[in-house]
Amino acid sequence: MAKKIALLFAGQGAQTIGMGRDLADQFPVAADLFREADEILGRNLSEIAWTGPIEELTKTSNCQPALLVHGLACLAVLRELAGNFPVGGAAGLSLGEMTAHAAAGTFDFATGLKLVQRRGELMDEACAATNGAMAAMIGSDENMVRQLAADEDVDIANINAPGQVVISGELAKVEAAVGVAKEYGIRRATLLNVGGAYHSRLMESAYKKLGAVLQHVPVQPPRFPVISNVTGEEVETPIEIRRTLQDQVTGTVRWLDCMERLAERGSDLFIELGPGGVLAALLRRTCGDVDVISASDAESVRKCAEKIVAQN
Repeated sequence: MAKKIALLFAGQGAQTIGMGRDLADQFPVAADLFREADEILGRNLSEIAWTGPIEELTKTSNCQPALLVHGLACLAVLRELAGNFPVGGAAGLSLGEMTAHAAAGTFDFATGLKLVQRRGELMDEACAATNGAMAAMIGSDENMVRQLAADEDVDIANINAPGQVVISGELAKVEAAVGVAKEYGIRRATLLNVGGAYHSRLMESAYKKLGAVLQHVPVQPPRFPVISNVTGEEVETPIEIRRTLQDQVTGTVRWLDCMERLAERGSDLFIELGPGGVLAALLRRTCGDVDVISASDAESVRKCAEKIVAQN
Protein backbone atom coordinates (compact mmCIF):
# COMPACT_ATOMS: atom_id res chain seq x y z
CA MET A 1 0.00 0.00 0.00
CA ALA A 2 1.36 3.42 -1.00
CA LYS A 3 2.67 5.56 1.82
CA LYS A 4 1.54 9.14 2.42
CA ILE A 5 4.82 11.03 2.52
CA ALA A 6 5.57 14.05 4.72
CA LEU A 7 8.75 16.09 4.28
CA LEU A 8 10.61 17.59 7.25
CA PHE A 9 13.26 20.27 6.71
CA ALA A 10 16.11 20.95 9.13
CA GLY A 11 16.51 24.16 11.09
CA GLN A 12 19.44 26.28 12.18
CA GLY A 13 21.88 24.33 14.32
CA ALA A 14 21.84 21.29 12.03
CA GLN A 15 24.57 22.68 9.75
CA THR A 16 27.76 20.66 9.32
CA ILE A 17 30.89 21.28 7.28
CA GLY A 18 30.71 19.42 3.96
CA MET A 19 26.92 19.24 3.80
CA GLY A 20 25.80 18.62 0.24
CA ARG A 21 29.27 18.21 -1.22
CA ASP A 22 28.94 14.52 -2.09
CA LEU A 23 25.47 15.19 -3.53
CA ALA A 24 26.92 17.87 -5.80
CA ASP A 25 29.84 15.60 -6.76
CA GLN A 26 27.54 12.72 -7.76
CA PHE A 27 24.38 14.42 -9.01
CA PRO A 28 24.34 17.32 -11.49
CA VAL A 29 20.90 18.43 -10.25
CA ALA A 30 22.41 19.12 -6.80
CA ALA A 31 25.54 20.74 -8.25
CA ASP A 32 23.34 23.04 -10.32
CA LEU A 33 21.42 24.19 -7.23
CA PHE A 34 24.58 25.05 -5.29
CA ARG A 35 26.07 26.83 -8.31
CA GLU A 36 22.84 28.75 -8.88
CA ALA A 37 22.78 29.77 -5.22
CA ASP A 38 26.31 31.19 -5.50
CA GLU A 39 25.26 33.18 -8.56
CA ILE A 40 22.04 34.49 -6.99
CA LEU A 41 23.78 35.62 -3.80
CA GLY A 42 26.90 36.86 -5.55
CA ARG A 43 29.21 34.99 -3.19
CA ASN A 44 30.62 31.51 -2.70
CA LEU A 45 28.08 30.06 -0.28
CA SER A 46 28.85 26.51 -1.42
CA GLU A 47 32.51 26.92 -0.42
CA ILE A 48 31.45 27.99 3.10
CA ALA A 49 29.07 25.01 3.34
CA TRP A 50 31.66 22.52 2.08
CA THR A 51 34.92 23.70 3.66
CA GLY A 52 33.95 26.14 6.42
CA PRO A 53 35.40 27.24 8.75
CA ILE A 54 32.58 26.25 11.10
CA GLU A 55 32.57 29.74 12.66
CA GLU A 56 31.72 31.18 9.25
CA LEU A 57 29.10 28.57 8.43
CA THR A 58 27.45 29.01 11.84
CA LYS A 59 26.75 32.70 11.18
CA THR A 60 22.99 33.02 10.77
CA SER A 61 23.35 34.84 7.45
CA ASN A 62 25.34 31.87 6.09
CA CYS A 63 23.85 28.77 7.69
CA GLN A 64 20.23 29.69 6.92
CA PRO A 65 20.66 29.95 3.12
CA ALA A 66 23.09 27.02 3.15
CA LEU A 67 20.52 24.81 4.90
CA LEU A 68 17.82 25.87 2.45
CA VAL A 69 20.01 24.94 -0.54
CA HIS A 70 21.04 21.67 1.05
CA GLY A 71 17.46 20.65 1.88
CA LEU A 72 16.26 21.42 -1.64
CA ALA A 73 19.27 19.62 -3.14
CA CYS A 74 18.41 16.50 -1.11
CA LEU A 75 14.84 16.70 -2.38
CA ALA A 76 15.92 17.25 -6.00
CA VAL A 77 18.15 14.17 -5.92
CA LEU A 78 15.44 12.15 -4.18
CA ARG A 79 12.96 13.05 -6.93
CA GLU A 80 15.49 12.15 -9.60
CA LEU A 81 15.98 8.71 -8.06
CA ALA A 82 12.44 7.94 -6.89
CA GLY A 83 10.35 9.84 -9.42
CA ASN A 84 7.86 12.61 -8.85
CA PHE A 85 6.25 11.00 -5.80
CA PRO A 86 3.27 12.75 -4.21
CA VAL A 87 3.80 14.71 -1.00
CA GLY A 88 1.04 14.74 1.59
CA GLY A 89 2.44 17.58 3.66
CA ALA A 90 5.59 19.31 4.85
CA ALA A 91 6.99 21.22 7.78
CA GLY A 92 10.33 22.74 8.65
CA LEU A 93 11.84 23.67 11.99
CA SER A 94 12.15 27.47 12.17
CA LEU A 95 14.33 28.31 9.14
CA GLY A 96 13.25 24.95 7.70
CA GLU A 97 9.73 26.29 7.24
CA MET A 98 11.13 28.58 4.54
CA THR A 99 12.67 25.53 2.85
CA ALA A 100 9.33 23.72 3.05
CA HIS A 101 7.62 26.62 1.31
CA ALA A 102 10.30 26.73 -1.40
CA ALA A 103 9.84 22.98 -1.93
CA ALA A 104 6.07 23.50 -2.20
CA GLY A 105 6.44 26.27 -4.78
CA THR A 106 5.15 29.01 -2.49
CA PHE A 107 8.04 31.02 -3.90
CA ASP A 108 10.71 30.09 -6.42
CA PHE A 109 14.25 29.11 -5.52
CA ALA A 110 15.81 32.54 -6.12
CA THR A 111 13.10 34.33 -4.15
CA GLY A 112 13.30 31.88 -1.26
CA LEU A 113 17.09 32.05 -1.14
CA LYS A 114 17.18 35.85 -1.09
CA LEU A 115 14.43 35.92 1.52
CA VAL A 116 16.28 33.50 3.78
CA GLN A 117 19.54 35.39 3.37
CA ARG A 118 17.78 38.61 4.40
CA ARG A 119 16.09 36.84 7.31
CA GLY A 120 19.48 35.64 8.50
CA GLU A 121 21.01 39.11 8.21
CA LEU A 122 18.15 40.69 10.16
CA MET A 123 18.40 38.07 12.90
CA ASP A 124 22.18 38.61 13.06
CA GLU A 125 21.53 42.34 13.50
CA ALA A 126 19.03 41.67 16.29
CA CYS A 127 21.49 39.33 18.02
CA ALA A 128 24.26 41.94 17.84
CA ALA A 129 21.99 44.60 19.36
CA THR A 130 20.87 42.42 22.29
CA ASN A 131 22.45 40.09 24.85
CA GLY A 132 20.30 37.02 24.47
CA ALA A 133 20.46 33.32 25.16
CA MET A 134 18.41 30.13 24.90
CA ALA A 135 18.16 27.06 27.09
CA ALA A 136 16.64 23.61 26.68
CA MET A 137 14.37 22.29 29.40
CA ILE A 138 14.48 18.49 29.27
CA GLY A 139 12.21 16.08 31.13
CA SER A 140 9.73 18.79 31.89
CA ASP A 141 6.02 19.40 32.06
CA GLU A 142 5.12 22.12 29.55
CA ASN A 143 2.91 23.97 32.04
CA MET A 144 5.72 24.10 34.58
CA VAL A 145 8.13 25.48 31.98
CA ARG A 146 5.53 28.10 31.10
CA GLN A 147 5.29 29.03 34.78
CA LEU A 148 9.09 29.24 35.01
CA ALA A 149 9.22 31.42 31.89
CA ALA A 150 6.58 33.77 33.30
CA ASP A 151 8.33 33.99 36.67
CA GLU A 152 11.75 34.71 35.14
CA ASP A 153 10.42 36.96 32.33
CA VAL A 154 11.64 34.87 29.38
CA ASP A 155 9.80 33.49 26.35
CA ILE A 156 8.90 29.98 25.19
CA ALA A 157 10.89 29.60 21.96
CA ASN A 158 10.24 25.97 20.99
CA ILE A 159 7.93 23.16 22.02
CA ASN A 160 9.87 20.43 20.26
CA ALA A 161 8.51 17.18 21.68
CA PRO A 162 6.96 15.86 24.88
CA GLY A 163 9.32 16.84 27.69
CA GLN A 164 11.47 19.10 25.50
CA VAL A 165 10.84 22.85 25.63
CA VAL A 166 13.27 25.69 24.83
CA ILE A 167 13.22 29.10 26.50
CA SER A 168 14.70 32.31 25.09
CA GLY A 169 15.40 35.82 26.33
CA GLU A 170 17.94 38.08 28.00
CA LEU A 171 21.10 36.19 29.01
CA ALA A 172 20.89 36.98 32.72
CA LYS A 173 17.22 35.95 32.87
CA VAL A 174 17.80 32.70 30.97
CA GLU A 175 20.72 31.88 33.27
CA ALA A 176 18.49 32.57 36.28
CA ALA A 177 15.82 30.26 34.84
CA VAL A 178 18.39 27.50 34.36
CA GLY A 179 19.49 27.98 37.95
CA VAL A 180 16.04 27.43 39.43
CA ALA A 181 14.69 24.90 36.88
CA LYS A 182 14.87 21.91 39.25
CA GLU A 183 12.53 23.77 41.64
CA TYR A 184 9.91 23.52 38.86
CA GLY A 185 10.36 19.77 38.47
CA ILE A 186 12.53 20.10 35.33
CA ARG A 187 15.02 17.23 35.14
CA ARG A 188 17.73 19.03 33.17
CA ALA A 189 18.22 22.62 32.01
CA THR A 190 21.03 23.39 29.57
CA LEU A 191 22.17 26.63 27.96
CA LEU A 192 22.35 26.27 24.17
CA ASN A 193 25.30 27.34 22.03
CA VAL A 194 23.43 29.88 19.90
CA GLY A 195 24.07 33.43 18.73
CA GLY A 196 21.14 35.04 20.47
CA ALA A 197 17.58 34.83 21.74
CA TYR A 198 15.75 33.45 18.70
CA HIS A 199 11.95 33.21 18.79
CA SER A 200 11.68 35.78 21.56
CA ARG A 201 10.80 39.45 21.99
CA LEU A 202 14.51 40.26 21.52
CA MET A 203 13.99 39.54 17.80
CA GLU A 204 11.45 42.38 17.51
CA SER A 205 13.62 44.45 15.15
CA ALA A 206 14.01 41.46 12.80
CA TYR A 207 10.25 40.81 13.05
CA LYS A 208 9.40 44.33 11.90
CA LYS A 209 11.97 44.48 9.09
CA LEU A 210 11.17 40.98 7.77
CA GLY A 211 7.48 41.89 7.72
CA ALA A 212 8.28 44.81 5.41
CA VAL A 213 10.39 42.53 3.17
CA LEU A 214 7.65 39.88 2.98
CA GLN A 215 5.12 42.40 1.66
CA HIS A 216 7.11 42.56 -1.58
CA VAL A 217 7.72 38.81 -1.96
CA PRO A 218 5.57 37.08 -4.62
CA VAL A 219 3.73 34.26 -2.86
CA GLN A 220 1.69 31.44 -4.41
CA PRO A 221 -0.56 28.86 -2.71
CA PRO A 222 1.64 25.84 -1.84
CA ARG A 223 1.36 22.77 -4.11
CA PHE A 224 1.11 20.58 -1.03
CA PRO A 225 0.15 21.44 2.57
CA VAL A 226 2.79 23.30 4.58
CA ILE A 227 2.27 23.36 8.35
CA SER A 228 3.07 26.64 10.11
CA ASN A 229 5.38 26.62 13.12
CA VAL A 230 3.33 29.24 14.94
CA THR A 231 -0.14 27.75 14.44
CA GLY A 232 0.50 24.03 13.92
CA GLU A 233 -1.97 24.21 11.02
CA GLU A 234 -1.79 24.38 7.22
CA VAL A 235 -1.32 27.80 5.68
CA GLU A 236 -2.86 28.38 2.26
CA THR A 237 -3.29 32.05 1.31
CA PRO A 238 -0.52 34.58 0.64
CA ILE A 239 -1.75 36.69 3.56
CA GLU A 240 -1.58 33.73 5.96
CA ILE A 241 1.84 32.70 4.70
CA ARG A 242 3.38 36.16 5.02
CA ARG A 243 1.89 36.66 8.47
CA THR A 244 3.01 33.31 9.87
CA LEU A 245 6.54 33.60 8.45
CA GLN A 246 6.84 37.00 10.12
CA ASP A 247 5.25 35.88 13.39
CA GLN A 248 7.65 32.95 13.57
CA VAL A 249 10.61 35.28 14.18
CA THR A 250 9.38 36.25 17.65
CA GLY A 251 6.78 33.52 18.22
CA THR A 252 6.92 30.01 19.61
CA VAL A 253 7.88 27.17 17.26
CA ARG A 254 5.16 24.59 17.97
CA TRP A 255 7.02 21.67 16.43
CA LEU A 256 5.15 19.13 18.52
CA ASP A 257 1.85 20.44 17.11
CA CYS A 258 3.26 20.37 13.56
CA MET A 259 4.18 16.69 13.87
CA GLU A 260 0.82 15.77 15.36
CA ARG A 261 -0.97 17.65 12.57
CA LEU A 262 0.95 15.80 9.84
CA ALA A 263 0.15 12.50 11.55
CA GLU A 264 -3.53 13.47 11.79
CA ARG A 265 -3.48 14.15 8.05
CA GLY A 266 -2.54 10.51 7.50
CA SER A 267 1.21 10.88 6.89
CA ASP A 268 2.83 7.51 7.49
CA LEU A 269 6.31 7.97 5.98
CA PHE A 270 8.29 10.96 7.20
CA ILE A 271 11.46 12.03 5.39
CA GLU A 272 13.88 14.37 7.15
CA LEU A 273 15.86 16.42 4.62
CA GLY A 274 18.92 18.04 6.15
CA PRO A 275 22.05 17.25 8.17
CA GLY A 276 21.82 15.01 11.20
CA GLY A 277 18.78 13.24 12.52
CA VAL A 278 17.39 15.67 15.10
CA LEU A 279 13.93 15.93 13.54
CA ALA A 280 13.60 12.16 13.25
CA ALA A 281 14.47 11.80 16.95
CA LEU A 282 11.93 14.47 17.94
CA LEU A 283 9.28 12.80 15.80
CA ARG A 284 9.85 9.44 17.48
CA ARG A 285 9.45 11.08 20.88
CA THR A 286 6.19 12.64 19.71
CA CYS A 287 4.57 9.87 17.67
CA GLY A 288 6.24 6.72 18.99
CA ASP A 289 6.76 3.91 16.49
CA VAL A 290 6.67 6.05 13.36
CA ASP A 291 8.23 5.33 9.95
CA VAL A 292 10.86 8.05 9.52
CA ILE A 293 14.09 8.20 7.54
CA SER A 294 16.76 10.91 7.44
CA ALA A 295 18.32 11.88 4.10
CA SER A 296 21.31 14.20 4.06
CA ASP A 297 24.05 12.73 1.86
CA ALA A 298 24.32 10.60 -1.27
CA GLU A 299 24.15 7.27 0.56
CA SER A 300 21.16 8.14 2.77
CA VAL A 301 19.28 9.80 -0.10
CA ARG A 302 19.74 6.63 -2.20
CA LYS A 303 18.41 4.48 0.65
CA CYS A 304 15.46 6.80 1.05
CA ALA A 305 14.70 6.63 -2.68
CA GLU A 306 14.81 2.82 -2.56
CA LYS A 307 12.33 2.86 0.32
CA ILE A 308 9.95 5.17 -1.55
CA VAL A 309 10.08 3.05 -4.70
CA ALA A 310 9.54 -0.16 -2.72
CA GLN A 311 6.57 1.19 -0.78
CA ASN A 312 4.86 3.11 -3.55
